[in-house]
Amino acid sequence: MRRAAAVPAVLVAAALAGACGKKGPPLPPLVKLPVAPAEFVAERRGDTVALRFKVPAANTDGTRPANVDRVDVYAFTGPSAVTDAQILKHGVRIGSVPVKRPVDPNDAETPEESDEPAPVEGTGLDQGAVGHAEEALTAESLTPIDLSNEKKRKRKNAGAFGPLLGPPPSVPSRTYVSLGVNTHGKKGPLSTRVAVPLVAPPAAPSAPTIAYDEKAITLTWSPPPGAAAFDDVLPSHPIGGSAPALGYYVYELPPSTAAPGGAASPTRLTTSPVAATSYVDAHITWGIERCYAVRAVETIGPLSVESAAAPSACQTFVDTFPPAAPTGLTAVASQGAISLIWQANAESDLAGYVVVRAVAPSTDLTPMMTAPIEDTTFRDTVRPGVRYVYAVRAVDKAGNLSPLSNRVEETAR
Repeated sequence: MRRAAAVPAVLVAAALAGACGKKGPPLPPLVKLPVAPAEFVAERRGDTVALRFKVPAANTDGTRPANVDRVDVYAFTGPSAVTDAQILKHGVRIGSVPVKRPVDPNDAETPEESDEPAPVEGTGLDQGAVGHAEEALTAESLTPIDLSNEKKRKRKNAGAFGPLLGPPPSVPSRTYVSLGVNTHGKKGPLSTRVAVPLVAPPAAPSAPTIAYDEKAITLTWSPPPGAAAFDDVLPSHPIGGSAPALGYYVYELPPSTAAPGGAASPTRLTTSPVAATSYVDAHITWGIERCYAVRAVETIGPLSVESAAAPSACQTFVDTFPPAAPTGLTAVASQGAISLIWQANAESDLAGYVVVRAVAPSTDLTPMMTAPIEDTTFRDTVRPGVRYVYAVRAVDKAGNLSPLSNRVEETAR
């Protein structure tokens, strides 16, 4: 019996011995990387390229907040068929935008795990905000990088080309990418590549002329006199024997920066180039100064280039436009009173109505109230047997009075 009981004991001991392995070194914590900046856009205006992107708010594994310390923007002039690694190696970092980073990157969670985002700190942009960078083109930035002496990539790296915005350009161009850098200095994936053409920009059009009525603002301008040289550095065009398509972008400028030398932050009002030399802005606010500028834009295949800054024009819009005359005025006599009724006006800035009256046979109408009434009815207590003449005027919030409505006469019983 004792020998039989010993067998299970040996097996248990062997099992325990197999389960007790030597512990290895602890694994390093997983380093999270931010996703690529989204909505990356490059717009060339004269000799300046303005870039815009959305700051990463998540990591590549889907957790939030993003482990991001800054967003870097790189520029590269050379062949379009280059790898991401070549852009980072031979390109130039033209901007670095700080971002509020997580207090503890390891606290990042998926949206399903927590409705409350982990705290972030720093003095940079908020995660998910829109960031900006800018590059002034120089003779050096226009010189293509020669990659002919580099060793050819191995076949396994043949797919390392970043996505282009549309087909590779057929004109000299400069390519831009952006990427997030985490708190350990590790680079995240690159954004979509965008490019601007390196051809001479068009000349600027004239300053716009501003006209307006009670409904809209109309801008008109003269086209540019011809092509403008860009410091004799950029190649001339047309490219390949076909002229680029010319159009215009309309911008609104903050009034404080519209003067020459101001650091304007323009808002583009036209989503695509307009062919006409006029534009109607239906958004009008009385008593507010608005400033406009127009830039010529040439579209060359998938790329475009805008003219240098054009003169701006500013206008403070004053409401001097009276409402329409009320219509349909009728009078109904009763015992010791005359009741008036009329059709309502449709103006959005209508303040109300003023009733005017005269005692016949006089036609000298005088107002019956010092402030406009909002109703479209009015009851006037009068002397019986006396004939009265009435009309109504509409008045807007700026104090403009409409013409008189139709006149009516009536006598109370």
